[in-house]
Amino acid sequence: MKADLDFIRAQFPAFSEPSLQGWAFFENAGGSYPCRQVVERLTAFYTQNKVQPYYPYPASARAGELMDESYQRLAAYLNAAPEEIHFGPSTTQNVYVLAQAMRPMWEEGDEIIVSCQDHEANAGAWRRLAQRGIRVVEWHVDPETGVLDTEVLQGLFTPRTRMVAYPHCSNVIGHVNPVADISALAKSHGALSVVDAVGWAPHEIPDVKALGCDIYMFSSYKTYGPHLGVMYVRRALMDQVENQAHFFKDGIHRNMLVPAGPDHAQVAAISGIADYFDQVYAHHFQEDAAAPVRARALNTLFRSREQELLTPLLDFLEARNDVRVVGPGMGEHRAPIVSIIPKNKSMEEVYKTLTGHKLMLGMGDFYAVRPLMDMGIPTTPGVLRISFVHYTSTPELEQLLEGLEAAL
Repeated sequence: MKADLDFIRAQFPAFSEPSLQGWAFFENAGGSYPCRQVVERLTAFYTQNKVQPYYPYPASARAGELMDESYQRLAAYLNAAPEEIHFGPSTTQNVYVLAQAMRPMWEEGDEIIVSCQDHEANAGAWRRLAQRGIRVVEWHVDPETGVLDTEVLQGLFTPRTRMVAYPHCSNVIGHVNPVADISALAKSHGALSVVDAVGWAPHEIPDVKALGCDIYMFSSYKTYGPHLGVMYVRRALMDQVENQAHFFKDGIHRNMLVPAGPDHAQVAAISGIADYFDQVYAHHFQEDAAAPVRARALNTLFRSREQELLTPLLDFLEARNDVRVVGPGMGEHRAPIVSIIPKNKSMEEVYKTLTGHKLMLGMGDFYAVRPLMDMGIPTTPGVLRISFVHYTSTPELEQLLEGLEAAL
């Protein structure tokens, strides 16, 4: 089954926006285009239901129903229970609150393992617990490939290890970590598995139960939705964390990790992601199926499309001697997040030429300071990052290759 790209791209208003015509978008790891379904839901909420939710009058009752629907539908696609889903203002904020909530579970001198491959969203707040009596153990990346080695991780556990925090996929290295294996290893040592998926969730709808992790988080603005942080926290763990919301919210799982309260409109609009998945599934597949089954079919469809573009891109780059590709080469564990460093020209010069070819890319450290430090790569100017998702077209890839040829 091949993805019907015309149908898929028709779901994204950006591809028919006049001001964006001719531009090819390759900075999806920083934030994807929102799908039409999310835009429509957000607009409708602001025009029809922008009132305090959960009162009995119609506009308010409908607002509450729309919010509840988002918890239910996102949970279904993630193979979780609605009460295990939390919508906060960002992943960074979610982790900060989570760190405060979990610290009382541990005693002074207990240990947490934090990877050096993380986007800082899943590193900074955990590391600051060192100021509150927790010993932070670093899991370094391979200095050449940027990859995390699970055998190295095995040697970091002690009887006092309480948690392992690591990314599903680095947002600069582009290597997909074996979350199910790491989660099982952590569990065997009595430790929690905490996964930052801001880099990987745009490429795969996760089955959190199959992954076996205790906490899984990503940013919905990178998965075609509004600017929220989505977090799965295993239900049993919620009974152990300290409430971070108002005292009278204690025991209400949906509220305990969102101290400022939810953004009503954005929470309601996030159901549009599920609408998008439903419609793409219905267009490509005949049989009806439960949400986790639809997710697996869509993952195969999306990843196949991404691989069609990733292979020629890496082939092009690896055949050249004037550019360094950061991270491993092509393989089943390679995400369409490709960071490069020019060898013969300054990064600024290359970036300017690429922009002149109407290519939208990123340059910098992307808050992935620690893996760059481990690999000896200066964080200024950092790397040039090329990132795409399943809606990227073949002509856009050709435009990228032409721009790289001219720029390098």
